[in-house]
Amino acid sequence: MKNPPVLQLAALSFPWQTIDPFLFCVHHVDHYPAGNAQMGPAASLAGRQIGSDFANKDGWSMYHGQTIPGFPSHPHRGFETVTIVRQGHIDHSDSLGATARFGPGDVQWLTAGEGIVHCEMFPLRHQDQPNPCELFQIWLNLPARRKMAKPHFTMLWNEQIQKVQHVDAHGLHTDVVVVAGSLDEARGLPPPPDSWASEADADLAIFTIRMQAGARWTLPRAKHADTRRQLYVFQGNGVDMGGQQVANRHVAEVNTQADLVLTNGDQMTELLMLQARPIGEPVAQYGPFVMNTQAEIHQAFADYRRTEFGGWPWGSNDPVHPREAGRFAKHADGRIEHADTTLRAPT
Repeated sequence: MKNPPVLQLAALSFPWQTIDPFLFCVHHVDHYPAGNAQMGPAASLAGRQIGSDFANKDGWSMYHGQTIPGFPSHPHRGFETVTIVRQGHIDHSDSLGATARFGPGDVQWLTAGEGIVHCEMFPLRHQDQPNPCELFQIWLNLPARRKMAKPHFTMLWNEQIQKVQHVDAHGLHTDVVVVAGSLDEARGLPPPPDSWASEADADLAIFTIRMQAGARWTLPRAKHADTRRQLYVFQGNGVDMGGQQVANRHVAEVNTQADLVLTNGDQMTELLMLQARPIGEPVAQYGPFVMNTQAEIHQAFADYRRTEFGGWPWGSNDPVHPREAGRFAKHADGRIEHADTTLRAPT
């Protein structure tokens, strides 16, 4: 078939497969129990490899956390992280002195650029009920000319992110959250200024898509001939993409030069869409650093040993905010955003 709707199809790996300019994508789903006084799990940690627990024992992981689940302070250079929260809360702190708490529906977009140290902790705020946590983390490459940009983070608050609801001929809904890019009249909030997503012709889009059982929806074609697009099916019983069935827990790279008809099966289905024109540059990666050459990777390690990317201004490597604190962001320049107007940021 000439220009088939599905170009490549594969079962999801861990982390999920990505294509340029996306470097990494992971879907964390943790069914955490009630929290203890320290906002860690009120459950035994016996049998876990504390400090490196990814086993999903009992349906949840501590990751690199010792007391509270999450990722204590660690460095990055040369790319961006996009964190989309679906359940639970994340407490962020970084070497610039910025800090935040964000939750369901919120997105943090962090440009590491020339270098930043940050932590991402998952405080278990509820002591009388479980604390489910679900999020996507996506790593987005920076072009060579932007790899040494100044670090910057942007909060995209749930209340401000635009959503599109399509109702098909049978009254069935497809709901799309426009994290980045555009769909119909909806536009993603501005990403950080040095992001590949800020390039006028990058054609970058990030959508989460929820389809009712039996729903039918047409995903419009991309703007440019060289735009690439992947659809990740992570919930449901599979979806038909232009006549080809794609099962749950699979990723499809699809043809972007024609509208794509999605027809859902007999269960609610959820998908993540990542789309962009490729950067098309060499990628050299070692752990938390992504550059263009091995020499630049060696330099990144040398710079981190020498400067610690500004040092760590917090009293521990895994700081969290008070249990009662709401959703907020305090930026490196001291500016404070309050997403929860009835609650205050910690002082």
